[in-house]
Amino acid sequence: MDPNSAGNAQYNRWNEDNINMNVTNSQSGVMGLYNRACTGNVGIVVKVAGALTALVSVYMIGYVTGYYVHRC
Repeated sequence: MDPNSAGNAQYNRWNEDNINMNVTNSQSGVMGLYNRACTGNVGIVVKVAGALTALVSVYMIGYVTGYYVHRC
């Protein structure tokens, strides 16, 4: 080891030839669907719709259960 080069690091610069900017083609179908449905504005709409669906279903289960429990 050369004492003059101790502590020197050699860095590779980014080269436009070795950067893959085409991410959608390198992803699987499931990840592409996830990126379309779960991110951005569409993701917000999907999450709100899912939350409303869960809320309505819990309400309906509670309503039906309460009906059958208290119908005497």
